[in-house]
Amino acid sequence: MKLNNHNSISIIIPVFNEATTIKMLLEYLRENSVTNAIKEIIVVDGGSTDQSFAIAKDFGATMLRAKKGRAKQMNIGAKHASGEILYFLHADTFPPKQFDQYILSAIETGFKAGCFRMRFNTSKKFLQFFAWFSRINHKLCRGGDQSLFVQKELFHKSKGYNEAYIIYEDTEFIGRLYRSAKFTVLPQHVITSARKYEQLGTVRLQYHFGVIHLKNILGFGPDQLYDYYKKNIAN
Repeated sequence: MKLNNHNSISIIIPVFNEATTIKMLLEYLRENSVTNAIKEIIVVDGGSTDQSFAIAKDFGATMLRAKKGRAKQMNIGAKHASGEILYFLHADTFPPKQFDQYILSAIETGFKAGCFRMRFNTSKKFLQFFAWFSRINHKLCRGGDQSLFVQKELFHKSKGYNEAYIIYEDTEFIGRLYRSAKFTVLPQHVITSARKYEQLGTVRLQYHFGVIHLKNILGFGPDQLYDYYKKNIAN
């Protein structure tokens, strides 16, 4: 039974070659929401060469196209969203059951933005150790894999994602939200894929992500962060 609520949620999912995961995620969202508040699911394709676009369209998602880059894709999704609350979700991240009710309750409590805690879909202690820090309500512990909900009015007031960032766009935007709004970390967990760690090595990848965080703290710009990413992580 879906519960009614006066707020509405637009779920925005950027994709690029996610044919193996997008259908599972869309089915999961339908089966694990408990309110009538989800107004639309917007999938923004960044030029996929697989069947991502067709799969999501067949499922009934609102489909948009954008240039590749999560910041661009999520901004396009937000521009077309009609819900009062925007919920940004990566294609390989699955929110907790009743996620929509948790988001609505947080907004009604007075929070204007927030996320969930995070777990990886692996039993590796190394990754679970770093995921533990997602419970800490500090901008240094934030990332896009934790998903993000934000009032649409605040999103536009904050000017959305900075499209100069090819990587680190989530953390940069959330950092600005921390300075302007009441941000919460909900105690429930999203489950996100550890596939990139499995491909590149958990210690190696976590080290390079740590360096990127440090570079950002030290004032390195988006181009410098991306140059490091291309050299050490991108494959």
